[in-house]
Amino acid sequence: MSGKARRARWLPAALVAVCVLSGVAVRAEEANEEAAEKADVWSDKAELSLVATDGNSSSMTLGLKNTLLGVWGPSSYKLEVGAIRAETTTTTRIAVGPDPGDFQVIEDDDSAVTAEFYYVDNAYARKITDRSYWGAGARWERNRPSGIDNRTMLGGLYGNIWLAREDVGFKTEYGLTATWEDAAVEDPRMSDPFLGARVGMWYWNRWGAHTIYRNELVLDEDLNETSDFRADWLNSVEVAMSEKLALKVGLRFLYDNMPALQELPLEFPAGTPTGDLVTTGLDDLDTIFTASLVVNF
Repeated sequence: MSGKARRARWLPAALVAVCVLSGVAVRAEEANEEAAEKADVWSDKAELSLVATDGNSSSMTLGLKNTLLGVWGPSSYKLEVGAIRAETTTTTRIAVGPDPGDFQVIEDDDSAVTAEFYYVDNAYARKITDRSYWGAGARWERNRPSGIDNRTMLGGLYGNIWLAREDVGFKTEYGLTATWEDAAVEDPRMSDPFLGARVGMWYWNRWGAHTIYRNELVLDEDLNETSDFRADWLNSVEVAMSEKLALKVGLRFLYDNMPALQELPLEFPAGTPTGDLVTTGLDDLDTIFTASLVVNF
């Protein structure tokens, strides 16, 4: 059976699931802990990180994240936008002249983007009971160094709230997704779109009066190609400096068991180009460390 035939067979069921569940597995974090217990509350949190070097070598890393959260009664809505971009400039110097006493230095700068990750997350959640909820939404992301030009997800979920105290919280989520993916290099192993399953867990713990630790893990499984599964694991510590300002450090792991492909020029063992291109998989693990200033509105 062809890939198109397989997609035609399950796509109506996937679309029905999307319509019934209305969107992507909601990453509804903690519903802003304190705000979740109030009605008609809107809050906004902005995070900014910037690292720049210049001189003999230069680089710039910029990180942005903004989370808008609204809570009214048993319902909540979240709009989260994030971006991480790193660019490195390598300077090559050569000396040109007739002899060691008469020369000039010529510099050649070569800039390259070494990290690029953008995403937009829309999510709606509504409590069923004090310990359960359902959710729906949509997510778009781009990670070109990892071979993904565009990835769009729609789906829905069911969640359980296991702990909801002032100092600690824990919940799990389970859902179905439909994913459309544009890779930089076409992968014949992948179908587009594809139906997936998603499982996630969110844990947070308040350490003292000013520090919060968060652990978030999301697993995605392609139900059409079961060897294609992804994991997104984030650990962060946030320390409040005032009511409005905080410092936050985070470590994120992005794992793809079937990473996107890249094209490489083929060379003979002696280093002479053959004129052919070959495809090979990119690394299956990306690691992102951030240190940010957080502004609460």
